[in-house]
Amino acid sequence: MNNIKINDLKYFVAACIGILLYSCVPTQKVREENKTVPKTYANNNVDTLNTAKTNWKNFFSDINLISLIDTALVNNQEMNIMLLKVDMFKNKIKAKKGEYLPFVNFYGGAETEKVGAYTRNGSVEEQLKIDDEEFPDPLSNYSLGISASWELDIWKKLRNEKKAAVFEYLSSVEGKKFMTTNLVAEIADTYYELLALDNQLDIVNQNLEIQKNALKIVKLQKQAAKTTELAVRRFKAEVLKNQSEKLEIEQQIVVTENKINFLIGKTPQKVTRKSDDFLATAIDSIYEGVPSQLLQNRPDIRKAEYELAAAKLNTKVARANFYPSFGIKAGVGLESFKTKFLTNTSESLAYSLVGDFVGPLINKNAIKAAYKNANDMQLQSIFEYEKTILSAYIEVSNELSNIKNLKNIYDLKEQEVDALTESIQLSTRLFKAARADYLEVLLTQREALDAKIELVETKKEQLMANVAVYKSLGGGWN
Repeated sequence: MNNIKINDLKYFVAACIGILLYSCVPTQKVREENKTVPKTYANNNVDTLNTAKTNWKNFFSDINLISLIDTALVNNQEMNIMLLKVDMFKNKIKAKKGEYLPFVNFYGGAETEKVGAYTRNGSVEEQLKIDDEEFPDPLSNYSLGISASWELDIWKKLRNEKKAAVFEYLSSVEGKKFMTTNLVAEIADTYYELLALDNQLDIVNQNLEIQKNALKIVKLQKQAAKTTELAVRRFKAEVLKNQSEKLEIEQQIVVTENKINFLIGKTPQKVTRKSDDFLATAIDSIYEGVPSQLLQNRPDIRKAEYELAAAKLNTKVARANFYPSFGIKAGVGLESFKTKFLTNTSESLAYSLVGDFVGPLINKNAIKAAYKNANDMQLQSIFEYEKTILSAYIEVSNELSNIKNLKNIYDLKEQEVDALTESIQLSTRLFKAARADYLEVLLTQREALDAKIELVETKKEQLMANVAVYKSLGGGWN
């Protein structure tokens, strides 16, 4: 009867400890992420045809630009660093996978021990003999065998760590894709910047020729007493001003070329390009599809999604730390104080089997803090995910509006350039006939130069806007 009561008491105590451990585990609810986006953009287009699906080699038509991007994807240092980071996350999966499998090790050892004769161990050794031989003094010990240990993953802590590592790896892959998208866009933008500078340099050179001819005319008119030295000085100053602008553009060309060389991993050298037909470059149509496609096409959104998934699993891992861990340890081998006895398997055989569990009971502040941090990081990942989705939608909306407005701006600038180009010829004829002041000629030339440069800038902005929409839709990495 007493034995039954004792056993009942043991079960009752064990049950109380289990309930106590479970009740001490805190819970913290974190809201679900909001991934809703509007059904359409501002133009209310519901067509799912999306330019983001276009391979970047098909999106760009300039063979020189395609060659530069190809080179950058192989040689760019930041890209290669990112590839190594992806590989490290992949290795982390293997490490985490191995943690919930048994660890098996082999061991071998030799040691020597001398104990005092008037100790318990010493007095025992004096009495004992093996094969009529006294214990050696000092006593040696030789061992050889294998050992194994295994943590039973009852609470799925180790498996969740491995799954979290998988999501972190997938996040790094999406990060690499996002870097590819940014690299493709940056090279394209810089390349168009270079073409625009080439055209601006041509415009300044053409304007310089016009102004030098005008300066000759003014000098002749001064000799004929039809104008003054002031007009000569003003025309000469305008020529000098354009010469300095020419030097500034040439310096910008050097810097822009070197930026491209840096992106493609090469030392400064001439960048192959064709700038002659820059203003005639066609602006391809963009198909934006529907906003929901951003969730699949944008690498940064998918990266944030995988980071959120990893954060959720890390929260489960942190919560599992409140529960006891169960482990099994086992070993088998040979052990003897003389090497010759190691061959006597039955006598030298040694083995062990241990099962244990360990769980936190008092002073769990560190575990509680880690769990709260994991929850906070999960909530932070939710905000990051939602922010990335919202930012992507606004990005696309802005760029679609930009493309539309730039088209109208370019048409107006083109008309302005045509009108001012005609004005240059007209003002020069009037000046020769003494029917226009030299200031009118100078102002017309300056306005025409500015308008032509602005036209080139607008064309560059149009091309960059197309690249920006392609990038914001999630294109450029595939």
